[in-house]
Amino acid sequence: MKRVHVAAAVIRGSDGRVLIARRPEDKHQGGLWEFPGGKLEGNESPEEALKRELAEELGIGVSEASYWQCVEHHYAERKVTVRLYFFHVTEFVGEPCPVEGQNLRWVSPDEAPDLGFLPADASVLEQLLSLGKLH
Repeated sequence: MKRVHVAAAVIRGSDGRVLIARRPEDKHQGGLWEFPGGKLEGNESPEEALKRELAEELGIGVSEASYWQCVEHHYAERKVTVRLYFFHVTEFVGEPCPVEGQNLRWVSPDEAPDLGFLPADASVLEQLLSLGKLH
């Protein structure tokens, strides 16, 4: 089984909402929502990948991020295991914008569970809600 390593960001606004991105329709699990981020390249650390991906995808510079947890999800139909390294991004420079044309949205705790997230991201969303991290 192939293993893919991904860095993902939980970015909260000052109003308590969290930034999410919608996967392009032409990608695996297209149309579902996810936390921004992307695959590690070469010998990158998860934190290095996080900074690079957020600069490429959102046009922001990460000033402060703290590692939170690692989650693995198996996509049996694709014979892939994805290992996601989640970070809380608490400070960044710039205003997030959809550099790669993806849909971005700031969501409140009330609306997030009804949107349809990638399975691994959905479990993290549930944890954030139960811990009160989105309030």
